[in-house]
Amino acid sequence: MQQHFHKKMMALAIAAALGSASGLASAAGFALIEQSGSGMGNAYAGAAAVAEDASTVFFNPAGMSFLQGPQAAVAAHVISLSAEFSGTATNPAALGGGAATGGTGGDAGGVAAVPNLYFTMPIDERLSLGLGVNVPCGLTTEYEDNWVGRFQGIKSELTSININPSIAYKFSDSFSIGGGVNYQMLDAELTNAVVLGPGLEGRTKLEADDDAWGWNIGAMFQVTPMTRIGVAYRSEIEYELEGSVTTTLGGTVLGPASGPTGAEVTLPDMLSVSIAHSVSDRLQLLGDVTRTGWSSIDQIPIVNTTNGTLRDNLVLDFDDSWRYSIGANYKFSDTWILKAGIAYDETPVTGATTRSVRLPDNDRTWISFGGQMKVGQKGRLDLGYSHLFIDDAEINNTRSQQLPGNTTPTPAPGTATTVTGNYEGAVDIFSIQYTHSF
Repeated sequence: MQQHFHKKMMALAIAAALGSASGLASAAGFALIEQSGSGMGNAYAGAAAVAEDASTVFFNPAGMSFLQGPQAAVAAHVISLSAEFSGTATNPAALGGGAATGGTGGDAGGVAAVPNLYFTMPIDERLSLGLGVNVPCGLTTEYEDNWVGRFQGIKSELTSININPSIAYKFSDSFSIGGGVNYQMLDAELTNAVVLGPGLEGRTKLEADDDAWGWNIGAMFQVTPMTRIGVAYRSEIEYELEGSVTTTLGGTVLGPASGPTGAEVTLPDMLSVSIAHSVSDRLQLLGDVTRTGWSSIDQIPIVNTTNGTLRDNLVLDFDDSWRYSIGANYKFSDTWILKAGIAYDETPVTGATTRSVRLPDNDRTWISFGGQMKVGQKGRLDLGYSHLFIDDAEINNTRSQQLPGNTTPTPAPGTATTVTGNYEGAVDIFSIQYTHSF
């Protein structure tokens, strides 16, 4: 209990220092690629090769070897997500069946802030150290409480904080490697309506958290004076979330349906290959291909940690996904660099029957632009904007509650509901970053 308290206090302290640690998923799934403001204008094309500033700690720690002198970077991103449902849902048979009452839930998206900060320092001509603090994943969707799909989800919130000390070693002017460890804290909150008996509809809220360790590694190759290639890998991170479920009927807590709970989830690994090629002193072209191993998330059983019985089972059936991006930097003057980029980001959701109301995700196309301005002799200010066109997402998902006391995912009779319809969505992202060299 004391250890859990200390972990919680540490998470709160870091979140306070960052200002906010929650976000809306803007990359596919619930990943957040917004790990620098300088990369936003390029749609993060070339992120594992460009080594533009201290944010390379996240994208490829080997890039620290290519930075001159100590450097600090602080960034903030404002993410505005729209996710609107149109369609119908069924009532559980225990509540009479037929078409569900209620509206379509309003806009399940919202606005959130995502911060990150980095510091790098060369120790000598070959060795460099760095530290990153960021938010690698996040999700916030929330519907109106009485919407038609409330038995499958009302509020879904996932927040994370990642602390990433790193080291890089430069073997030669053309080759360096780097790596780091990642201490990550994850918090989850899920709410939905629940059938408590014939004609009885209640609400349930799950709150759980955990901390875990992962690692990342990267290499950079200066192939020619004009061309650099970067390869970077981030490991899976395995969580054993622990917390509690609170079930209420008319605002009254029901003890037998509440209590300690837990869930195991493995967040995916990520492999990126990037290139940065200078066509001239003014024009630089960028490209990136990233694979994310979302297939590590299939089903998430939620269990009563007191007796091991199943409380619920989230069936997501994710597949691995790919992200492709290209971009360019143009040196307009000694003060300004103009940036642009496009990206195509695949969803890990495999189809309408497994698409969740908690994450109505689909493939998306990024259109990005931005600029970088020198500020005095030591500073740089980056501004970036991206608009994400999300493909309309069809849903035809049937879910039911689990039988109390069972250790296998057996649906409770009369609790199944089906949500059928479509989602329309879009994302706007505004980023700002200040980088200072010492």
